[in-house]
Amino acid sequence: MLKKFFVILLVVLLLASILVSVGFGQNTDKKRQDEKVRTMTIPISIFTKKEQKENRAEEFVQAGDLRVAENGDDQVILSIRSVTNTPLALALLIQDDLSSDTNLKLDEIRKFIRALPSGSRVMVAYLRAGTIQVRQKFTEDLEKAAKSLRIIAGSAAAPGSPYQGIEEALKRFDALPAGRRAVLLVSDGLDISRGIESSSPPQSLDLDRAILRAQRKGVAVYSFYSPASATVGGNSILILNGQGSLERISDETGGRAFFQGSIAPISFEPFFDDLNLALNRQFALTYLSTHMKKGYHKLKVSSTNPEVEIEHPRGYYYR
Repeated sequence: MLKKFFVILLVVLLLASILVSVGFGQNTDKKRQDEKVRTMTIPISIFTKKEQKENRAEEFVQAGDLRVAENGDDQVILSIRSVTNTPLALALLIQDDLSSDTNLKLDEIRKFIRALPSGSRVMVAYLRAGTIQVRQKFTEDLEKAAKSLRIIAGSAAAPGSPYQGIEEALKRFDALPAGRRAVLLVSDGLDISRGIESSSPPQSLDLDRAILRAQRKGVAVYSFYSPASATVGGNSILILNGQGSLERISDETGGRAFFQGSIAPISFEPFFDDLNLALNRQFALTYLSTHMKKGYHKLKVSSTNPEVEIEHPRGYYYR
């Protein structure tokens, strides 16, 4: 009799817990429906401070617990997709009026493309006159992408603003699935489309638009500085404006800018060594944003591990 009583009591308690769970779940679902949220995917790269200092990958990185803050408010992380389960989509953009010695580095660029992980998608395009000439649409055939590179056209094809071309190239990502996305820009970074006086990083309207579009689409912009028709003469003001613009678009989109002083790099190989480390440590982070207002939203991605450094977009514009 006592045993039967405990069995009945257990059944009652189980039923009660189920009803409470159902009610709580319904309330939670209703709360989620009442709260307006949207998903955001951003590129992040995770390094240890030692890796950053030595430019050499370690076998394992203990990332710790990640935190995403948008406008200072913590957001819920939905997923973090890594290199192994999220292929890279990379748009290679080359300014078409770079100095002629850039042609000596084409084999280095081909080598980099061929060495990308299987499943990567690559687009190759040249920037000229505010637009792009696509030599190869996004393809998983890395050999085909590598062979699409051609000799730099020369100063007659000066683009005016490389950032207009970036805006156009970013539209090509729309047909691709969400995931890890990046642009590799080989350029002097100078925007003289509205005159030399408007070529500084804070004054370039095309630079502003390219940054905002890249942030909205979750594309990290990596940039290699190389002199072009307007900067090959060594004008220090123009060089600083160009390099500052490259640094700004890379920093604000979660990428990185590479320079070798104010001169043309002897080789791109050191740049590619660092870039490969960054891409191998890149993740696609998806979270729920609770901010529905139009306008600019600041981002901060951090880790509980004090030895970890995270590169990420500084924010994005929502409209």
